[in-house]
Amino acid sequence: MKLPKMTRRLCPYCKKHTEHKIAQTKKKNASSLSYGSKVRARRRGKARGTGNRGRYSKPAVTKFKLTGAKTTKKTDLRYQCKECKKQHVQPKGIRAKRIEFI
Repeated sequence: MKLPKMTRRLCPYCKKHTEHKIAQTKKKNASSLSYGSKVRARRRGKARGTGNRGRYSKPAVTKFKLTGAKTTKKTDLRYQCKECKKQHVQPKGIRAKRIEFI
């Protein structure tokens, strides 16, 4: 997928259309063992009590075959405003094998 290095977009900080520089970063996946994840699980009623309760105490299920990873990852583009120098991320990723800036 070919993208221009610069594009005109609405800057949410300046509240007007300005030139933006596009940069690509690596997608970061949330950990299932993070503090926030455990807090949300506790609120859902999981991981409560002792013994074999909740998803954290069960062994891994090996009866079915897990499918492989997807061949493409979603893009994580950052847009930097030329006027205020602030960055904002794209609202939604697009699946692409390779991104080339022209």
